This record gives sequence, C-alpha cells and structure tokens, in this order.
Amino acid sequence: MSKAPAMNLEVITRQPETTSRKTPLLFVHGAWHGAWCWEDTFLPHFARQGYAAHALSLRGHGESAGRDRLRWTRIRDYVADVEQVVATLNTPPVIIAHSLGGFVIQKYLENNRPPAAVLLAPIPTHGALPFYLRFFARHPLAYLKLLFTLSPYHMVGTPELTHEGFFSADMPRTQVNTHFARIQEESFRAALDVALLDLPRPKRVITPMLVLGAANDRIFTVSEIEKTARAYHTDAEIFPDMAHDMMLDSGWEAVADRIIAWLDEREL
Repeated sequence: MSKAPAMNLEVITRQPETTSRKTPLLFVHGAWHGAWCWEDTFLPHFARQGYAAHALSLRGHGESAGRDRLRWTRIRDYVADVEQVVATLNTPPVIIAHSLGGFVIQKYLENNRPPAAVLLAPIPTHGALPFYLRFFARHPLAYLKLLFTLSPYHMVGTPELTHEGFFSADMPRTQVNTHFARIQEESFRAALDVALLDLPRPKRVITPMLVLGAANDRIFTVSEIEKTARAYHTDAEIFPDMAHDMMLDSGWEAVADRIIAWLDEREL
C-alpha cells in the first residue's frame, strides 16, 4: 500500500531562551479553531518555562492546506496530521489537545505512545451526539441549517453563538469579536465521526493522561469530562468559573500552570 503524501501543515513554534526541558510539547486545537488559539497564551507561557512549544493547524484549518476538501475530512486524516508533525520532532512530544483535538488525540493514542497527553475539555469517549442534541434544543434553526447545508459552521456562525459556546459570559464583546473573526468552517464528516462513526477505544490506550474540564462549559458537561477521565483510569480536574476554551478564557494561566506542575511530577 502506498503511503499518503505529506500535507502542507501550519506549525507555530515558540522556542525557549534556554532549553531547560528535555521534552517538547505539541498543541492540537479543537473544532472551528486553528493553531492561532494557542499562539498568544499557551505557547509563550510554556516557552518561558523552558519548553519547546509547537502548535499545528490540522488540515483545512488556519494556514494549513486542505481547505478545499475540508467538508469530507475524517478524524483519521486529522490523526495522520498529528503523526506527520510528531515525526518531524527530534524527541517525542507531550501532546496537549483541546475539544475535537482531544478526540483526535484519543484516537492517536490507540496506536502511538507519546510520553504523556493532556486533554482540555475533550469530546467524551461516548462521542458528541449528546452535545448535538443539547444544541438542537437551544438553537433548532442553526442546527437545521447545519443539516441542510452540511456546514457545521452554523453552530458557531454568529458572535453570539461563539460567545455562548466557547467563552465566559463576562468576556468583553470586543474580545469575543476578535476570536470570532478567526472562527472557521469545520468538517461535516468529522462531525459524523465524533458523533458515532469512529469513537475512541480507551482500552487500547496506555499513555499517562491528565484530563481537565471547565465548570461553565456549555459544550461538554462536567459529568461527561469526568466519565472520560475514568475511561482512562484517572480523575478529571475541573476549573471553576471557566468556559470551554480553556486556553483563551479568563484564568487560562491557572490551567497552563496545572499542566506544568503535572509534567514536573513526571520529570517531563
């Protein structure tokens, strides 16, 4: 079987002034986002702590190739993107992933063994179908538009929907608008995969994992995050007064510092 050609993928890197950490970090964004969501917060913060910090844009996202084929991109394609970027690093990285990215990494871990992984507000092991049903109950018109146009963008396609889904209620409107301007289309096929067609298999995963959630997450519930953590034989840690985008919401520094403390415990 011939190997698929490499994708032209955007990777944003922040190198530390003095490399005091032996293990690099790779950050994987969630749905509708790109590598940009780590660029102003987590990447410089972790670089200041001595980590080489890398963030990729999955195919069809950010400045990566594949936007023209995004609608039918599968979760397995996103997994291949992670594998491609990992292969370019001299040392296997710790992988830190958010939401859909957390789902991608759960699938990645079925066949790969990085030194550790961190999931931020991940799509649960049982999939995103319960979230879709909750969203339909709140916003039936937007969800019907998604179904008729095969465009998940309708779930986040106004500043109000983006604010509700990703950020705390008190985030200033100007800040919400800045993030909304970068929100983009997402794969319809990947939306099907995470609902039902390609769910994770936790029994195949042996990588040490930290699972973090947000108390005010409007996308995934605290109980769903806790259930996901239990599937990987760990306990979820829930941050109060935070919403879904834990790397951009107010208080993101506490999330980053908890990850650093956890990595310190493992001498990574």
